[in-house]
Amino acid sequence: MTDIDVARLTALLDGDYAEVRAKVRAAVADHAPLLDEVEELPREGYRERVRETLLEMARTGLTGLGFPTEYGGAGDVGASIAAFEALAYGDLSVLVKSGVQFGLFGGAILQLGTAPHHETYLADVVAGRLLGCFAMTEHGHGSNVAALGTVATYDAATQEFVIRTGAADAFKDYIGNAAAHGELAVVFAQLVVGGEERGVHAFLVPIRVEGLPAAGVRIADDGPKMGLNGVDNGRLWFDDVRVPRTALLNRFADVTPEGEYVSDIENPSRRFFTMLGTLVQGRVSVGGAAIAASEVALTIAIRYALRRRQFEATSDTEEELLLDYGQHQRRLLPLLARTYALHLAQQVVRHDLHQVFSGAVTDEKSRRQLESRAAGTKALGTWHATRAIQECREACGGAGFMAANRFAALKADTDVFTTFEGDNTVLLQLVAKGLLTDYAGEFEEMDQLDIIRFIGETAVETILEKTSVHTLLERVRDAIPTAGEDEPDIREADYHLAMLRFREEHMLAGAARRLKRGVDKGLNPGSVFSRVQDHVIATARAHVERLVLEAFVEKVRSLPDGAERDVLELLCDLHALSTIEADRAWFIEHGRLSVQRSKAITAEVNRLCRRVRPHARALVDAFAIPEELLRARDLLGAG
Repeated sequence: MTDIDVARLTALLDGDYAEVRAKVRAAVADHAPLLDEVEELPREGYRERVRETLLEMARTGLTGLGFPTEYGGAGDVGASIAAFEALAYGDLSVLVKSGVQFGLFGGAILQLGTAPHHETYLADVVAGRLLGCFAMTEHGHGSNVAALGTVATYDAATQEFVIRTGAADAFKDYIGNAAAHGELAVVFAQLVVGGEERGVHAFLVPIRVEGLPAAGVRIADDGPKMGLNGVDNGRLWFDDVRVPRTALLNRFADVTPEGEYVSDIENPSRRFFTMLGTLVQGRVSVGGAAIAASEVALTIAIRYALRRRQFEATSDTEEELLLDYGQHQRRLLPLLARTYALHLAQQVVRHDLHQVFSGAVTDEKSRRQLESRAAGTKALGTWHATRAIQECREACGGAGFMAANRFAALKADTDVFTTFEGDNTVLLQLVAKGLLTDYAGEFEEMDQLDIIRFIGETAVETILEKTSVHTLLERVRDAIPTAGEDEPDIREADYHLAMLRFREEHMLAGAARRLKRGVDKGLNPGSVFSRVQDHVIATARAHVERLVLEAFVEKVRSLPDGAERDVLELLCDLHALSTIEADRAWFIEHGRLSVQRSKAITAEVNRLCRRVRPHARALVDAFAIPEELLRARDLLGAG
């Protein structure tokens, strides 16, 4: 294999937004001193530095790319996601505060509001002149948004909504920008009009006036957190706070001055899910940021392993480089391969998001598939970050434990990624729902119990026929012989794909049949789901892992012949075989992997690690993370 052109690999990873990502990397590098300051700054000082940095970034125009041009943006949702991913190479408190301000707060006004809201607020939001909050989560209701306890009652006499924190546990909690800097909040509350409940809607509610809590608003600081202490998370209570009728973000529903509720979407569940679906950008952003954080960790750990020597393993005069040890390769290189796989899968999600939000794709099924793929990629990407950062920290020994080497912040600041913008386990249930209903529009309002009842009333084979996964079975039977038969080349990409496709299809069929058996026995649907929940989650995860591998294989096959394609083929094979190896017990149990083949896969993973090792530095350099942001000077030396 000839030398790899790192610039070409960077261009491949940056994709359609290379220029945007380069500009963000440069802008974040200009603020690298913040990374050196945060351990010594008191919490209030850290928050102020993050706010200042956010405002400086806003002045570059790089944080508002997804907003319409008339309000200071670029009208490019895909570019905004790419910029956010690159922003994750720096201080993650800046990243999250940016996500709150521009993605959640500004995004809610853009996606849920109408022209009057846009004209009144968006220019100030994009410029950072108006800082705000996204007040959805409540202390007593996290993922169950439909059950929120905050209530907005319409008063026709004054043409106002009265916002009240209902139950004791209904206060808004963990709200970014709330504790210190936010002036306006997008508050999600149960709408009551004429005594009739209309479900969750979003309202613009002032929470501060001239720096002090607005009338009827109580604010408390959430206090120190495990990480992200540069973000001012807080709690909000509303005691009959009155806002004008126009404060309702009314893209999907409105209330007339006389108190008539109107909406073009008649079905309440469909309306609710349509509203939430417009906010999918947050999940795409968090998933991409987690993958970027993994890239930082792997760059530090692999470069350290190419400098640090330990024990005289093959020489009497010189100690061995860490990355020349087989176990060290095993620790880091499959994680590197999975990071590349997730990075390329994230490109697909970002493209799909841009297509849907730009209006290039308008059909309902594509929108539902986007929501599912975004949920699944976010779950796998954030779980991967947690695992990869920890392994990289350990691979750097005691030095990795020092705050100056970035792992302390990376670990602490990314830990919450697995639970915000949707708890990962709940998100995989969303993915499974899509698989079981094939994203059919008539089933979009189903909750878990509705799905169970639907399966109980419908032949399982009919459900499987409706899903795209079922069509894979015929395609994989020829590619995966029963254990013991003549088996295909262990490095063949079609074999890898067939294995993951078979696993997904088999798991989906099994989950549907288990749900149906429980219903047929007359068991309570909730009990049925609880018994099968682990199977449902495993099915969703298998589905997303198949999508990730397909994205990697398709990207490699699209490349021209050359060194870059060759090394990415090695990485793709390493990722695929590592994935199969990690679940080899399942494949053996289901007759698709012999014991001998399982051993051969382990041997091949080891061999692939040895073949990838000479290219490890080029592969992490391709992430193009500025040297100032790696920070780990005592680990990396002069680079």
